[in-house]
Amino acid sequence: MTLSGRAKLAGVIGWPVEHSRSPRLHGYWLQHHQIDGAYVPLPVRSEAFERALRSLADLGFRGVNVTVPYKEAALAACDEVEESGRRLGAVNTIVMGNGQLRGFNSDGFGFIENLRRGGPGWQAKEAPAVVIGAGGAARAVVAALIDAEVPEIRVVNRTRPRADAVAKDLGGPVRVLDWPQRGRALSEAGLLVNATSLGMTGQPPLELDLADLPMTAMVNDIVYAPLETPLLARARARGNLVVDGLGMLLHQARPGFAAWFGIEPEVTAELRRFVLAD
Repeated sequence: MTLSGRAKLAGVIGWPVEHSRSPRLHGYWLQHHQIDGAYVPLPVRSEAFERALRSLADLGFRGVNVTVPYKEAALAACDEVEESGRRLGAVNTIVMGNGQLRGFNSDGFGFIENLRRGGPGWQAKEAPAVVIGAGGAARAVVAALIDAEVPEIRVVNRTRPRADAVAKDLGGPVRVLDWPQRGRALSEAGLLVNATSLGMTGQPPLELDLADLPMTAMVNDIVYAPLETPLLARARARGNLVVDGLGMLLHQARPGFAAWFGIEPEVTAELRRFVLAD
């Protein structure tokens, strides 16, 4: 599609960014909706990050996604930050306009939408959830589960102080358990989420005994490389419903695309196949 001089521009900023699937994802939506626009990768070194944001706004960009390692720096750089960003201490989406940078975090939205689409029978309020991990992604997961009114959220992390910080910062029905208790934490759970990099391509698998996990529980891994992690494969083999992590990536992109390009995009089976084909 040929761009005009009025093309709407957006992109993903980080260092590095060549691994990002966001250009392929947003490019699909732009082509599908025949939008006069482009979404480009923007590799920027740390010392130039905030200056780059302001320059992009001056160049007419509608906004950017923010990836590692700049999500916390983006929070500080924005003129206005929505509650989702303040709550998590990180911004992954910036909308530019009228000389202002408005930031928010769509990770929690993407996580919950992925669960609702991938496991339509899941009822958040019916049983506890177990979250493995206490990093930035885990914070977004826990916050989303609090908002979904999950009755108890059991957070387990290899280093307890980080899990304690999640509970303190987010509040709600969060209960922290020590790492050796991770297997017993699964008892009576309705949802298990691996919010760590364990099981990702090139990383060791998550060592977790699923014996106490009810057969009715749903299991989600937020990573998508590989699409079926060792955890999901084991859960599927024992009969649990599993939801992969690709949907979180796809759904978290929807609010930004809508803000920049003026159309609410959809996550479809065709989109999943297109993004995975990269």
